[in-house]
Amino acid sequence: MSQDAVPARAQREPVLNPVDRISELIFGLLMAVSFTGAVSVAEAGHAEIRALFVAAVGCNLAWGLVDAVMYLVRTATERGKSLTLLNAVRAAGASPQAGQDLIERSLTRVVSGLVSTAELEAIRLRIVSLPSVPARASLNGRDLLAALAVFLLVVIATFPVVIPFALMDDVGAAKTLSRIIALAMLFFGGFTLGHYAGYGSWRAGIKMAALGTLLVGAIHALGG
Repeated sequence: MSQDAVPARAQREPVLNPVDRISELIFGLLMAVSFTGAVSVAEAGHAEIRALFVAAVGCNLAWGLVDAVMYLVRTATERGKSLTLLNAVRAAGASPQAGQDLIERSLTRVVSGLVSTAELEAIRLRIVSLPSVPARASLNGRDLLAALAVFLLVVIATFPVVIPFALMDDVGAAKTLSRIIALAMLFFGGFTLGHYAGYGSWRAGIKMAALGTLLVGAIHALGG
């Protein structure tokens, strides 16, 4: 593979991985369902439905913004941790064992058990041979684009479960349709995560739908 192929492939990668995309979508969905589930079929009128729509969208706008900002905070923190590791390994350049220990401690327990001493040393040598590393962690345009995607996913998840109330006069039927849509979205989210993880896609979908139902029940029980 040519050196030019790696940057080109990196540029084609999505700004969010499948886990991030589905997680944000499910988060926004559960926030919206916590509003629609509280609608009273017997008491809801046009004013109440309008208030529901405004409240659900407003809530997800707010939480989408918070989630997007926290995504940037998390990204900057993780990038700063990586830079700290690089600088520490480079500073311990005269002590191969110290550098290897730093790298091994940065790995997850599973990965550290799979990496040999020779592989740790190869990583250490690559780090030490770097001409330079950034002085501090910084965010770029791709990070801002990913944060925007987080915001949009949380907000977009509101509409499928709220729109039935805006389009249907029968509040009971709208609530039933809203629940069906929510369960379908939860199943799709679980199915996608299961497929990504490489096991039981449809079972993961059913489990996610069940988990989402339990979480909405817990949200209502806690006054959400």
